[in-house]
Amino acid sequence: MIKNILITGCSSGIGFETAKTLQNRGYKVIATVRKIDDATQLKKLGIDVVIMDVTDSNSIDKGLAETLTLTGGSLYALFNNAGFGIPGAVEDLNREALRVQFETNLLGPFELISKILPTMRQQGYGRIIQNSSILGRVVLPLRGAYNASKFAMEGLSDTLRLELTGTEIFVSLIEPGPIESNFRKNSYNAFLHYVATKESVFQKQYEQMKTRLTKDGKAVPFTLPASSVVSKVIHALECNSPKPRYYVTFPTYLFLFLNYILPTRILDKFLLKI
Repeated sequence: MIKNILITGCSSGIGFETAKTLQNRGYKVIATVRKIDDATQLKKLGIDVVIMDVTDSNSIDKGLAETLTLTGGSLYALFNNAGFGIPGAVEDLNREALRVQFETNLLGPFELISKILPTMRQQGYGRIIQNSSILGRVVLPLRGAYNASKFAMEGLSDTLRLELTGTEIFVSLIEPGPIESNFRKNSYNAFLHYVATKESVFQKQYEQMKTRLTKDGKAVPFTLPASSVVSKVIHALECNSPKPRYYVTFPTYLFLFLNYILPTRILDKFLLKI
């Protein structure tokens, strides 16, 4: 079996590292980016690149058609990695900000899944891997839009896994904590575009948040390189019975443990100090 995989959001970070590693591992990788300028480094590595914007149904259709042409009509796996975060207090999030957050992190990825599943069902096998977050299980303040999009991803992915019972199509969620990537830079730009307001009662918190988002190097302890996520992707691809969930970074394990043992009010006090 030729193991070909479609990976979304490969311009940098987790997507780029996953594409590069799997290419070296013998997979036929189809990497998606939104802009042609982001394809240069991938093409230098011999990786096939498809332009796809997951917020655009036409772009998804065109990108998927091109992908299946490159793979001869089959697809072993999809890694839904594309995503970003719009930070900001819930009361400062307008409809546009929430819509854009959900279009990228939820609606696009699941539209892509729905259009890939007929191919996987016909061939009789497949792997669907979702790059979620610990913030799809435990929330932090000033991240409401992102929290909500990842909680929704978790719910839909769990439902899909149950609905695919009895097939050889497996669904896995990866739940990272802090990872080295352009996530903070992109979040800062999204905040300035969608949320920044001088009238907010959260101005003090926003100033602290801006310092964290624009800090060089690791902004928080226990940040791991993107390769730590790639190792989980490889297990989900190659294990005969992949796990429903893969945890990455110490904060992920810690938050899940505290969420399990602590009463909600005490957990809230802990999360407010993060």
